[in-house]
Amino acid sequence: MVAYIVRRLFFAAFVMWGAVTIVFIVLRMVPGDPALVMLGPDANPDEIAALRESLGLTEPIPQQYLHYLASSVRLDFGDSIRLGGDAMDHVLERMPMTIQLSVAALMFAVVFGIGFGIVAALRVNTWADRVVTVTSLVTHSLPSFWVGLVLILMLARGLQLLPSGGAGSFAHLLLPAFALALPFTAMVMRLTRSGLLEVINEGYIATARSKGLSERVVIFPHAIRNALIPIVTVVGLYFGAILGGTVVIETVFAWPGVGRLIVDSIGFRDYGVVQAGILVIAAIFVMINLIVDILYGYLDPRVRLAR
Repeated sequence: MVAYIVRRLFFAAFVMWGAVTIVFIVLRMVPGDPALVMLGPDANPDEIAALRESLGLTEPIPQQYLHYLASSVRLDFGDSIRLGGDAMDHVLERMPMTIQLSVAALMFAVVFGIGFGIVAALRVNTWADRVVTVTSLVTHSLPSFWVGLVLILMLARGLQLLPSGGAGSFAHLLLPAFALALPFTAMVMRLTRSGLLEVINEGYIATARSKGLSERVVIFPHAIRNALIPIVTVVGLYFGAILGGTVVIETVFAWPGVGRLIVDSIGFRDYGVVQAGILVIAAIFVMINLIVDILYGYLDPRVRLAR
């Protein structure tokens, strides 16, 4: 078990190194000069050159990469050239808002996905099952940003039921959480339906029925509990995907989280904030996968022996 955990930690470190490298390369490929963005179009060449040198942008790209890599190991991601101060501090300051939105979206996906999935499985081949199945197929294919724009036009601008953007109350959370959760709700719905249908045909369910137990007792304590085991695992893994999806949804709804901070910082070529923000999201995603891998290895020894 120790060797398995060490191997998974090594892979996790390799993934984080890959994320650090890809973020660095992509940012340097984006056209634009951070010094020129900071000083504006009226700045003279001497001022721009002096600022570029102070930011370390005059060094060759490989040397910048080595400095960035060494600083990242020390958890030093530099300063924000737009906001001032430590870049990581700005990211961590926005992180609670992103976590709040992600958890709300996950809860929405779990509650409605499992609920409608159970209804579809218990009413298989009826109109209720067909409605749930078709709805899950349609909603799973809809892009989150498009859903967000439609919700703003219909519920915020048209009917004026909910605010179109910003934060501060529970009402502000509803539309972005719904738009972010919709594809995952459809996925949980289909997994619940297929898992429950498979469990219902197992022998121990037939045995429970033969003992004279009511259908409600057979389905809820026995069948649903076993059908939800793989769903819980998948939901845990998809939390990282929901976290990554906040980058788009926070921008659409002007939600003051890390995703919107990253998008705003890209426009200002604020390398420090973009790198710190993406790395925090990547680290959470890697950590969740690492925990799931270790739990798998603990519960199933065959996983530990697999290469």
